[in-house]
Amino acid sequence: MTAGLTTVAVSAPRKAVPVEVSEDLAGAIPAIPWRVDPLVADPLESLTERVIGCAIAVHRALGPGLLESIYRTCLEIELRAADLPFETERHMTLTYRGQLLANHLRLDLLVDGTLVVEVKAVESIHPLHLAQVITYLKLSGCPVGLILNFNATSLRAGLRRLEHPDRYLKKKHPPDLRIS
Repeated sequence: MTAGLTTVAVSAPRKAVPVEVSEDLAGAIPAIPWRVDPLVADPLESLTERVIGCAIAVHRALGPGLLESIYRTCLEIELRAADLPFETERHMTLTYRGQLLANHLRLDLLVDGTLVVEVKAVESIHPLHLAQVITYLKLSGCPVGLILNFNATSLRAGLRRLEHPDRYLKKKHPPDLRIS
């Protein structure tokens, strides 16, 4: 059962791609202007695209110049509207030499248990912000992270996608060996 052909416009160098969308999926996929294929094979890529689309919606509505907490709250509203599961202010406990530390790390947003989202409203993204998210990825085991700086003139200018440093390393143990 097919609802018809939908043309999705994307920015250069990609071209618009006709996509078949079944009736049960029609309307469930948010309209993101730079989306190539709404049924992307890589679920992490699809997830990050949907989160970026939600962030773009917030930035278009509010523009730069507000507090980080306002952008985070509005992004939460957009994520709920997109039916994306997420946790806010996710605490990560740290242990050092077997001892639990009193200080906790807090992830701004953890989307679908795999995507760390750090919301910023700063003049520019500094290397310290990149190091912060990479550390969160290492400690949480999440494969992908986003830094969203809403204080940029366009969200694209304030967007950074980071991957876990070990994501593409070859595993040293055979595939049938399980480590627990």
